[in-house]
Amino acid sequence: MSVHSTATEVMSSAPEQTVADATRAVVGEFLAARLAGDTAKLVRLFADEVDWQLAENPGVPWIRPRSTAAECAAQAEELMAHTVPEDARASVDTFLVDGTDAVLMGYVSGTVRTTGKSFQGPFALHLTVENGRITRHHLYENSLSIAQACAP
Repeated sequence: MSVHSTATEVMSSAPEQTVADATRAVVGEFLAARLAGDTAKLVRLFADEVDWQLAENPGVPWIRPRSTAAECAAQAEELMAHTVPEDARASVDTFLVDGTDAVLMGYVSGTVRTTGKSFQGPFALHLTVENGRITRHHLYENSLSIAQACAP
């Protein structure tokens, strides 16, 4: 391979790296805001309209359809209102970024305040970041465990 073609390949991948870096930075801000319970910051990080996906679970008060930045940011507050904060645990084992897309995989557990029952299981979160804001939030989690913990 010639020096010229190597330089061309590096130059062509540089803009993509910048997009990935921007995505990684916004996701980092999102995680920090979630951890801090900073709803105002979350509202700023979510786009005006968000492609929100979380399996419907009518017995779980914090799981419902959402689409606006304010609705999406409020999910964190609703989750904390219905669970025992001291028992909440989440770990991220994998953090993959490809352009505007980020996928986080890990494990989550907690206790539902009204029932005292716990839930746990793996999760995967697919986020898309465009123009510095989160436009997609698709969460896949152990919804059966959460529903059972919410049931009286």
